[in-house]
Amino acid sequence: LALLADRRARNAATGMSASSAKKRACVAAEDHTELKAMRDAGDRRPMSSRSKVSEAWSETSVQGDTSSRAAEGSLDACPSSNIKRNAKVDVEMNANNEETTVESSSGVFGCLARIWQTRHTLTNQQKNRRETIIKTTLRELVTYLVFLIVICVVTYGMTSTITYYYTRAMRNLFVDVKLEEGSEDTFESISSLEDFWKYAEGPLLDGLYWEKWYNQENVSRDEFGYLYYENKLLGRPRLRLLRVRSDSCQIHSEFEKEITGCYGEYSSGIENKSHFGLANNSSAWNYQSDSQLGGQDYWGQLGTYKSGGFTQLLPSTRRQAATVIAELKDNLWLDRASRAVFIDFTVYNANINLFCVVKLVVEFPATGGAVPTAVLWSIKLLRYVTATDYFVMACEVIFLLFIIYYFIEEVLEIYIHRLKYLKSVWNCLDILMILIAIVCISFNIYRTVTVGDKLQTLLDRPSQYANFETLGFWQMQFNYMMAVLVFFAWFKLFKYISFNKTMNQLSSTLAKCAKDVMGFCIMFFIVFFAYAQMGYLVFGSQLRDFSTFGDSVFTLFRIILGDFDFVALEDANRVLGPIFFVTYVFFVFFVLLNMFLAIINDTYGEVKADVQINDEMTITEYFKKGYKKMLSRLTSRRDQVIDISEALKGADQNRDKQIDFEEWRAEMKHRGHSDAEIEAGFAAYDKDGNNVLTEDEQQCLAIDLERERIDLDEEIREAESAQETARARAKSAMKRRRSSSHTSAHTDRPATAGISAAEFAVLTRRVDRLEHSIGSVMSKIDAVLVKIHTSSMEQRLMRFTSKDQMEDSASRENEMMEAMVERELHKHVSQDDLSRKSKLQFQKPHKSDESNC
Repeated sequence: LALLADRRARNAATGMSASSAKKRACVAAEDHTELKAMRDAGDRRPMSSRSKVSEAWSETSVQGDTSSRAAEGSLDACPSSNIKRNAKVDVEMNANNEETTVESSSGVFGCLARIWQTRHTLTNQQKNRRETIIKTTLRELVTYLVFLIVICVVTYGMTSTITYYYTRAMRNLFVDVKLEEGSEDTFESISSLEDFWKYAEGPLLDGLYWEKWYNQENVSRDEFGYLYYENKLLGRPRLRLLRVRSDSCQIHSEFEKEITGCYGEYSSGIENKSHFGLANNSSAWNYQSDSQLGGQDYWGQLGTYKSGGFTQLLPSTRRQAATVIAELKDNLWLDRASRAVFIDFTVYNANINLFCVVKLVVEFPATGGAVPTAVLWSIKLLRYVTATDYFVMACEVIFLLFIIYYFIEEVLEIYIHRLKYLKSVWNCLDILMILIAIVCISFNIYRTVTVGDKLQTLLDRPSQYANFETLGFWQMQFNYMMAVLVFFAWFKLFKYISFNKTMNQLSSTLAKCAKDVMGFCIMFFIVFFAYAQMGYLVFGSQLRDFSTFGDSVFTLFRIILGDFDFVALEDANRVLGPIFFVTYVFFVFFVLLNMFLAIINDTYGEVKADVQINDEMTITEYFKKGYKKMLSRLTSRRDQVIDISEALKGADQNRDKQIDFEEWRAEMKHRGHSDAEIEAGFAAYDKDGNNVLTEDEQQCLAIDLERERIDLDEEIREAESAQETARARAKSAMKRRRSSSHTSAHTDRPATAGISAAEFAVLTRRVDRLEHSIGSVMSKIDAVLVKIHTSSMEQRLMRFTSKDQMEDSASRENEMMEAMVERELHKHVSQDDLSRKSKLQFQKPHKSDESNC
């Protein structure tokens, strides 16, 4: 109202009295818009319910539709300044209205912003409202939980617990088997060329060829080629050898006459690709390149090996395979130039739909001896076979849709925040997850297409080597990437539960102590790497744990966790070993780690104190507030239903068992209801339209009111019982915590006087009802105030036309007053001796005087 009066005064001072009827229509339209905003604010009061019966009493009056359309037509002709001022008044008079942004509500970007709305896409006005942020966070959390469930189904659909048992069965057959009867050596015990030939002639052939049953009967033709009688051997096994040249290293001049050949450690630059051994065209004695074999480079313990080499396929029967291996052994297929030999084959178990890609590697270092390694990949290459697999496929499609959804969401956030987007760690994590997901989806499509081609080629040429090595390698990388993706997905939950006080304290502690921790890490790693370097140099030649600098680093981390072998350190060096161990434990464990814990502890105490001072709303408080609002709404609706029921009983003033509209209006007006509510409610039950409620219509209204009152009472009782249950659980938990903290001596104290739990519950219920009643009364008082303001505005609008007629006479009086003032000033100046100077100053005032005026 003050803004309206101020604008009227400004319009009158600037010559509004001489404006046309068009400008007066603009002002009238603005007044009508403000009046409508006040009515809207009144219609949103809490006592207005939306239930079956009480909805009739809170509907907006249809009376203002015609005037609203007329006002909108008048606003089209108004100047832009009036429209802006009208919008400003509208926002100030209706604080509960939804916040709107021109930038985000226009065009395609506005539509996308509404669908993909997050905390980072909120406007400045929305960010100032804590409830809006919590609502958006809850919506994001629910959406993300669905995504997390989908990604877990997809990842766990790729593997199962049976995978471990399948890998262990293959490992028991080829790795943990003994080299000879009565010997404890296994494949992992191979230490020389002779041990390798023992393994190849014995356990390897026994594991690859199952030609007899346990009763020494031959297997049938259909059962031939199965391991453990269940696992089909795909294609033929392959042996592959890598060699180096005899001049691959430089011999010292002192030994040039004694040592004629030098075979260095393996690298692709010194690999021997020339023919050796028997003079035939067998692939075992002739080199084949990487492109011919089509394999995958292998990262071993001593180096990285190329996929080419000298290969030998094993025949389909045990006898023939033994002959081939004996020939290779007799002709020195392995010699000083050998650096690695690979045994590759693949088996498939149709019972569990799993492939097992087996790679047995024996590396021969330049020092002599052998380093064996076994690699077994149990993978699921045929993804869609059973009904469960097709369910997983449906989840994969949903996963793809989620990735598209989050991709668009991140694009919108980047469009809004530009380079500031990268300042958040969570945003960088989102981009990383999307990139990993895109790579996994691409490989899933590639794997599905490639496996079909591989199997078709294998069926066409069963006597060739089944090269599943590359596919198995990338399938394992796919599994690793999905594992990392699931880890990041679970870790990202901290982003959405930061409103929880405990989680907020954790994240705030880590963020606040980041600088101190960085300074500590610099000091820690200086000391740590100094000990790691010392351990590598002192113990590296004797202890496996310190054989490399990387192993030395991990060994020192293990010492921090309590996993150490002091006897081995002492045996390696009787002097430096104990000194190394004692000083490392003292400086790193007792000093540096306690400094780190002190930094975290101090920062946590500061953050906890700040959280206690800060009164920001949490998700728990948000739900509590929503619960109280719901209970208050139910109570106000019940009070409104009771009020209408009492009005129905007292409206029949002439006792004729009929209620006409005037009686009804008088009774409802007395109880504070508006005309729109009265007319809507009366018309809802006046079925014959004669403006009279008969006994049947009154009875129908009373029955509906009673039903709704019963329903509301039931809802209120359920809400109150749930609240009492929560309070009882909280009290019992508090009591358990208090009882656990007390000593046994406190049990001898006499019980203090107090009230019982039942009496406390009754008192609590009464206090809650009193609060609800007070809330209902305050709502009604607010409604009455709104109605008073509305009626005042209507009266001002009605008097507007009469005031326009008075403006012309007021302007004429102003002109006469101005002429009289000019005459008096002229008379006063003529009588003064300094009239010329005063007149000059009066005509040309100083700039400071003008500003003061």
